[in-house]
Amino acid sequence: MQKRIGVIFVSRRNSLRSILAEACLAHLDPKRFSASSCGQPGQIAREFHPAAVAALKSAGIPIPNRLPRSWDELARANAPEADFVITLDAGTELRQPRWPGQPDAALWEYPDAAGGADPDKVMHDAVQTLFSLRRRLELLVNLPMQGADRSALRSDVRDLGYLR
Repeated sequence: MQKRIGVIFVSRRNSLRSILAEACLAHLDPKRFSASSCGQPGQIAREFHPAAVAALKSAGIPIPNRLPRSWDELARANAPEADFVITLDAGTELRQPRWPGQPDAALWEYPDAAGGADPDKVMHDAVQTLFSLRRRLELLVNLPMQGADRSALRSDVRDLGYLR
């Protein structure tokens, strides 16, 4: 049995964008991929944003069964190594720790819908973010991961960040 490909999604609060990405990847290909998500220490939400929960439920995607967490939990020396770290919030990119195993990094920037004041707009933005993430993640799971040239694969994952 081959090793699952570890992917960590990073956003500021780990309440909406990264939760949508983690849940969506875990839904699309749980056998080949291990999906995790986290946020910036000191910014972590206490619970998942209601718009993230509603968007996932409307898409029939299971909600992760853990609370939002800091990247400190995933960057410990004894934490499982990831193959990719995908940052969804450019504001956290330069603050991130050194990840165990030196995974490849990509920026797939999304606006911070969770910070909005209008609940209807936040919900609309969460659904749009989920649709966009799903499109990117469907392409990701179809990339030839095993035996592929690492630099070409890194470029492909980074290029997915430019899809609209």
